[in-house]
Amino acid sequence: MMKALIINCTLKRGDKFSNTGAMAKKAAEQLDALDISTEIIRLNDYNVLTGNSSDEGDCDEWPAVLEKIKTCNVFIIATPVWMGNLASTAQKVIERLDAVFRDENLMDKETGQFMPYNKVAGCLVTGNEDGAHTCAAQVLWAMQEVGFTIPPNANAYWVGVAGGEKDYVEAGAERYLYTNKSLRYMTSNLAFMAKLLAANPITTNLSDETKKAEAESDKED
Repeated sequence: MMKALIINCTLKRGDKFSNTGAMAKKAAEQLDALDISTEIIRLNDYNVLTGNSSDEGDCDEWPAVLEKIKTCNVFIIATPVWMGNLASTAQKVIERLDAVFRDENLMDKETGQFMPYNKVAGCLVTGNEDGAHTCAAQVLWAMQEVGFTIPPNANAYWVGVAGGEKDYVEAGAERYLYTNKSLRYMTSNLAFMAKLLAANPITTNLSDETKKAEAESDKED
């Protein structure tokens, strides 16, 4: 069975209720129904240090999270909106994935492809004001930059009214048509593209393309 990993980037820890987690659970149920076994973790339950390497030492637990990303076919970042921006935890995931550009252990030795190649990525966003489009744009751009494939309609979100105190569950958004429609588009497209890539992996040889680029370019200082 194919695997999906959802990282819930809530600022809460442990068993504390998370609206972002509730939406992630709904996505997981839909992926499971599409024969993709799904695991949800909270980044804040791990001691993930700031940095942009695959292992920052000093009891850094990012390597354990990274192993889960390595073995998944579908990767979803689920983030709340804070002050109109990504949660700091979501930004931390993006920053730590930057290691794929330098760490040879995160590259295919034959093709130079980065670890996320032939994996698909999506994004879930919850909040009680505006900012969902900006957050999704930041996450999905960063995911394709490190090598994930982004299928169409690869994000779903809920944001409440301006100044509102109720979020995804409290506001009854689990019954909100637009959010539910977007979520089903996302999970169906992620599953389709993951299965397509498993059967037809991207074969681009980045090492060869780099050599071609070097031959037609001036040397950098």
